[in-house]
Amino acid sequence: MKEKDTQFVNKGFDFKMWKRLLPYAFRDKKTSIGAGIAVALCSVVDIAYSLMSKVAIDKYVEAGTLDGFALYVAGYAALILIQGVSIALFVIFGNRTEITMNYHLRQDMFYKLQKLSFSYYDKVSVGHIMARVISDVSNIGEILVWTMIHTVMSLVYVVGIIVAMFVLDFQLALLEMILVPILILICAFFGSKMLKAQRKVRAHNSNITGAYNECIMGAVTTKTLVREDKNKSEFFEETHAMKRSVMKYATVQFIFMPLIVVLGSCGTAIALYKGGFDVLNGVITYGSLSVFITSMSLFFESLQMLSESFAELQGTQASAERVLQLLDTPIDVNDSPEVEKIYGDCFSPKPENFPAITGNVEFRNVNFKYKEGEDVLHNFNLSVKSGETIALVGETGAGKSTIVNLMCRFYEPTSGEILIDGTDYRQRSQSWLQSSLGYVLQQPHLFSGTIRDNIVFGKRDATDEEVINAAKTVHAHEFIMKLKDGYDTQTGESGALLSTGQKQLISFARVVLANPKIFVLDEATSSIDTETEQLIQSAITNVLQGRTSFIVAHRLSTIRNADRILVIRDGEITEDGTHDELMALHGYYYDLYTNQFKEEKIRSSL
Repeated sequence: MKEKDTQFVNKGFDFKMWKRLLPYAFRDKKTSIGAGIAVALCSVVDIAYSLMSKVAIDKYVEAGTLDGFALYVAGYAALILIQGVSIALFVIFGNRTEITMNYHLRQDMFYKLQKLSFSYYDKVSVGHIMARVISDVSNIGEILVWTMIHTVMSLVYVVGIIVAMFVLDFQLALLEMILVPILILICAFFGSKMLKAQRKVRAHNSNITGAYNECIMGAVTTKTLVREDKNKSEFFEETHAMKRSVMKYATVQFIFMPLIVVLGSCGTAIALYKGGFDVLNGVITYGSLSVFITSMSLFFESLQMLSESFAELQGTQASAERVLQLLDTPIDVNDSPEVEKIYGDCFSPKPENFPAITGNVEFRNVNFKYKEGEDVLHNFNLSVKSGETIALVGETGAGKSTIVNLMCRFYEPTSGEILIDGTDYRQRSQSWLQSSLGYVLQQPHLFSGTIRDNIVFGKRDATDEEVINAAKTVHAHEFIMKLKDGYDTQTGESGALLSTGQKQLISFARVVLANPKIFVLDEATSSIDTETEQLIQSAITNVLQGRTSFIVAHRLSTIRNADRILVIRDGEITEDGTHDELMALHGYYYDLYTNQFKEEKIRSSL
């Protein structure tokens, strides 16, 4: 199983991280700035309402006259109209900004996932990746964009109200400011608590997504091993842990919010007490006191909104950290800038600059180990001539698949060199090599779509005739034509609507159509029936003519005609020769082949 998502739980709030994400909210600058202007205008109108109430009380209520009241009503109506338009605009612009931000974040994440090396997928589960791309990005977009909007609104409120209060009554305004440091301390204390709790919530959410993915992908294994009850218990533990984290976060939030409300009420009480005496002493008017009380209420609502926004931002930091971690993941296999300048990258290759590949392959003093494992290859040397068929046999974990993965540059040597046609392949681009590779896996992967879509996956401009010829070459045409829709038959997710043998034949056709110079077959016939294996063996004989090929084999009967058979043990070549030469040695290969032959003979006689 892949590792669980338990990172970032104890880190502090990181302003630099949010500074990195902020540009995503301004990818569409006109929309983002429009939202800011609209929300600022809305805030100014709210403050103007308070000042309008002062005019109404002092000029009309206190004076007992309606002179100029029509003009007052017209002004008030204009404010209502302006506020309505500004609210509509900031909602529209805010939603557009959020959608645009999510779009660009997911684009960059998908781009990064395409470039990441195999080592990343060795460690990180599909569920965790999906949680980052879908749930975490949505969380960031919603919180960051609307936090910015609420922050602009609150800051305009706070600045405008502070100015108004100091103009109306300097001493009373100064008295109210005593409550601000208390508010800051409360926000800092509860903010850190909510941040830690929310990080745990996001981590558990990611683990739950991963558990769902493994449950779906491993449904057959679960059934055959009768693990339903065990899976249920493990899933209950994870969901129960998330429930506890959510409850803890909610508890902290439920304590935090009432404290802010109480603090605001204290501010209103101070305004009533001190302001009442000022009115009696003629320092300020009734209208000014009314504005002061209303403003104080709005002032603390604004501070509360800022506190809530900051708390939400803190809670969302867990999502932001996980997204940035993916975007910052180092790429283990990467082309140098000099190489990219000449040959391009995987998204923008320059095939016109690609030297032709003949197919000579050489491992020169290669050592390799996975990041968190023991050495796999030790001072490994191998020279393969163009057009040779090389078979690799040996025990599980001996290093067979590692050799072909290194040759394909899915990984790179820890030390030493791998040369293609006499040149270290790191002096060429990955696209240069991999565009001339044909790789057939033990468990072939088909994409959702039709059989035709899957065959042309590596050559989109292929004609129908080329597709059919490729299918005929690997003996797939006959079974395809027996299907109801022929080449337009849907394969289902990961080819679920086809048998393993059918998927394998289609994957062979896909590789044949791409016409690679170097072929790799990694246990390609170990999980299919004998009849399909015979079809594939017949196809292999035709397809491999004139191509350099590496065959990782479990069934030794399938590699008897290989030009060279290499016995790999503990990352080293212990035997090297043709089938007849190795049989004559009476060594490891002889014992392995003889035992397999006896086992197959016993099975066929049953």
